[in-house]
Amino acid sequence: MTVISELQQDHVNLSKLLEILDKKIIKLKDGNQPNIGLMADVIGYIANYAEGYHHPKEDEVFAFFKGRDTKLDGVMQECEVAHTNLKGFAHALLEVIDGVLHDAVMPMDNFIEKLEDFVRNEKKHLDFEEASVFPVLNEVATDADWKAVEAGLPIENDPLFGEKRSEEYKALYVELMRDINS
Repeated sequence: MTVISELQQDHVNLSKLLEILDKKIIKLKDGNQPNIGLMADVIGYIANYAEGYHHPKEDEVFAFFKGRDTKLDGVMQECEVAHTNLKGFAHALLEVIDGVLHDAVMPMDNFIEKLEDFVRNEKKHLDFEEASVFPVLNEVATDADWKAVEAGLPIENDPLFGEKRSEEYKALYVELMRDINS
């Protein structure tokens, strides 16, 4: 699997989680009480995986190609800014959810709005990378470039969707499968 295809698979997996959050938002709007703890775990995974695995891999790719093409430099710079902003959104939302889980009073409309903003920003970012970053990378990169990039990247296993799920995420995976099928 190439670096780009790995990153695109990450996007597919993250999109699945964002769809789950969309369904939770619909339940909240309908007056139902979805599993807020599960929502926190999903958002935590998105934040932790993005910060610990996905974005560092993209950063390595960006560093390798920096200066090769002005268009690529521009979209990569925009992407790096988005990574910083997304990290802030995720942590702020996790703080809100932690408060809700510990009985902090928050109007449901405000909570739903924060969830919708998080999901919308994540989807917008994924769409931007797929439409603007990856195509330009593919135009600029040669096969030799990709071999050099891949040689410098650590081999990482996705702790939720990978073959070897981490202990931290095994329960989340089971709960997600149960929730998807209910």
